Amino acid sequence: MLHVAEAARVSVATVSAYINGTTTVSQELSGRIEQAIREIGYKRNAIARSLKLGTTRTIGLTVPHITNPFFTDVVSVIQQAFDRAGYAVMLCCTDEDLNNQDEQIRLLLDRMVDGLIIARVGDGAYLKETVERANVPVVLVDREVDGVDSDRVVLDNHQAVFEAITYLLELGHRRIGYITGAFNITPMRDRMTGYHEALLNAGVAFDQSLVRSGDLHEADGYTAAMQLLSLHDRPTAIFSANNPMVVGAMKAIRDLGLSCPEDVSVICFDDFPWADVFNPQLTTIAQPVQAIGEQTASLLLDRLNGNREAPSRRLVLKGRLMVRNSCRPVQALTSVPTVVAASST
Repeated sequence: MLHVAEAARVSVATVSAYINGTTTVSQELSGRIEQAIREIGYKRNAIARSLKLGTTRTIGLTVPHITNPFFTDVVSVIQQAFDRAGYAVMLCCTDEDLNNQDEQIRLLLDRMVDGLIIARVGDGAYLKETVERANVPVVLVDREVDGVDSDRVVLDNHQAVFEAITYLLELGHRRIGYITGAFNITPMRDRMTGYHEALLNAGVAFDQSLVRSGDLHEADGYTAAMQLLSLHDRPTAIFSANNPMVVGAMKAIRDLGLSCPEDVSVICFDDFPWADVFNPQLTTIAQPVQAIGEQTASLLLDRLNGNREAPSRRLVLKGRLMVRNSCRPVQALTSVPTVVAASST
């Protein structure tokens, strides 16, 4: 730092103030210091600066699936928000593995991140303890943890699925297959509740044989749709609880020699860029990913800027049914005999 000060013809204290942002440095002096830094090749010691200031200007972010377009879009919005605020984001993908999540959160805390954003997986017992003991603010996104007193941003999953299933019921469908993820995460539980309530509201009995669960991957959607469409009294419509599984479901429909929507109508949770270039264009539930990402970043930045003692906040956003052409009235469906599951290739 002394060499920079000498080259810029300023004091070491002025260079320190500029680099650490502790006091305002005039535009003229800032320009001279930056030029000296470039000429000398001075490297800022981020670790030393963090120890001195007690902040790393870094945020930890964990998501279950970076390949899921929903999480990809939310991460992008969060990243942009923290870029503007002068923070770096350390991203970890847990792949829906509880042990991975626990290890990654420990790693992020060891790296002295200033705050955490978590889309959690699995049982919330360890995470509850971690959030309570962490000496940094935490915001939960998409998925809540029972008993955790933390800021969170979630969707009204119950209402979104209620509206989607009601739409199918209004088209005359009564046997609606439902492909879900594990119920140890709150969105899956809330979405199933919406499915139940829509059926009840229409006077349609719940049939457990129409429900299949998986791990939210494309292969799970394929297997589930194969099973549903091989039933003696197969469903006339299928609802998928996320978009990777709907891709698998559409492949199963194709492999069984069926057509959508001629033989089976399809709706999925989460809109994605290529939903309207599918053939047919997929009817989906669109989450407001821009608002989810912005609100999540805003809550954490508010805590980082000093609002640490305010009560926790729960922001609930609304989904939107995007009606395209993957659904049709049940009376218009082609009469097709029950199919026998083909082997996967």
